[in-house]
Amino acid sequence: MNTLIETIKYFIVITAELTVLFLGISTIVALILMYLPQEKIKAWMAGKGILSNFVAALFGSLTPFCACSTIPMTLGFLEIGVPFGVTMSFVIASPLLNPIIIAMLLALMGLKVAVIYFVIVFSAAIIFGVVLEKTGMSKEVKNVRIKGCCQEDNEVPQAFKNKLKLSFKKAWGDFYGILGYLLLGVGIGAVIYGYLPTDLVLKYAGPDNPFAIPLAAIIGIPLYIRAETAIPIGLSLMQKGMSVGAVIALIIGGAGMAIPEMTMLAGIFKKKLVVAIVFVIFLTAVIGGYVFNMI
Repeated sequence: MNTLIETIKYFIVITAELTVLFLGISTIVALILMYLPQEKIKAWMAGKGILSNFVAALFGSLTPFCACSTIPMTLGFLEIGVPFGVTMSFVIASPLLNPIIIAMLLALMGLKVAVIYFVIVFSAAIIFGVVLEKTGMSKEVKNVRIKGCCQEDNEVPQAFKNKLKLSFKKAWGDFYGILGYLLLGVGIGAVIYGYLPTDLVLKYAGPDNPFAIPLAAIIGIPLYIRAETAIPIGLSLMQKGMSVGAVIALIIGGAGMAIPEMTMLAGIFKKKLVVAIVFVIFLTAVIGGYVFNMI
């Protein structure tokens, strides 16, 4: 009975914390995007040199991965002359550096984990963007256009009060869209927290098992573990003895290589480039996991 009560309590507390966190961070990010000079950002991205990759990764971190935003934006960048490698930095950063992911890591796993995660993934987005450019992957983009994916009202209100209202409205819409994944993740995490034997986790996914990290990165792919689902699960597994590195690999692998996301990219990229992106994210997950374990 005590275990059941603790499990329910864990579920309620984590759900409440993440609900407030998601709505607050999403509102702030939507508000910031209204003030960002997007035309200037596009101009900076269209420049040459690694600074453009830096700007693209930073912009990608503020743009959650969605078929109705990231895919059209990716094609738009290429059409206006943004270099292919710079665009790839944006594509890699977008699903992995969502402010919600960083905020959840900060709230549930601490400042150190959130900062190291950001540095590793941000660096990977820049480096691999350059590598994909240098290896000639720009030839692997399909000649497609996306029309009318999601019709949104792009008119930005002038008054701050109205901007804030619109930002919260967008945040609420995003929250409604991921609520099922969030509840699923917290629910699984609560069951793990209450009932999964610690010894079992330590044996197969603890710090002493060097294969736990690549295995965790692979597991995330077919399970379609969104970050909003994976982080609560990862927190519970970490409390049961799973290494931080394996948890991070699970989050990166699930958020970056989930089958639905790769299917979206397959609509605009040829198979060779999609495979290359999967490999890049897998490599990021594995490297990131081992770095976390060493630290």
